[in-house]
Amino acid sequence: MDYEALFKVTYGMYVITSKTNEKKNGQIANVVFQVVAEPPTIAICINKQNLTHDFIQESRVFGVSVLSQDTPLKLIGHFGFRSGRELDKFKEINHKIGVTGVPLLEDYCIANLEAKVVNVVDVGTHVLYIGEIVNAEVVDEKEPMTYAYYHEIKGGRSPKTAPTYADGGSQR
Repeated sequence: MDYEALFKVTYGMYVITSKTNEKKNGQIANVVFQVVAEPPTIAICINKQNLTHDFIQESRVFGVSVLSQDTPLKLIGHFGFRSGRELDKFKEINHKIGVTGVPLLEDYCIANLEAKVVNVVDVGTHVLYIGEIVNAEVVDEKEPMTYAYYHEIKGGRSPKTAPTYADGGSQR
């Protein structure tokens, strides 16, 4: 199979967040899409091994912070290559708590969305969470960071838990 064909599908760069009790966590993701407009519904794809998955499973809520092109690789690495099991990812990150109780980024994001899970689809190593949006806001008018921009301009890589990681193929 030519994995390069999959790289032609467009993606964005997001921090997906959730909470459980008083704990909060977030991770980088590139799979977020609008399912329908009424009621406003989105879907996200999360690896079952990630702590964020466990938090969404328990709380049934998640947040999406849409990253801007000027997001530093350090922030992406913080949320994408470190586990919330080892550190408090929000300890030194400028954020606020949304209406659902999930943390939402205030820096380097152009929009924040919050959703309540209405359906779950198991896709093997990952789970597709479908959520009805309960709150949304535009934070900035900057350009969104696409997955292609992250790789081609920023020189970013994908962790093995990313849905787009292909063992033996490119780590785009």
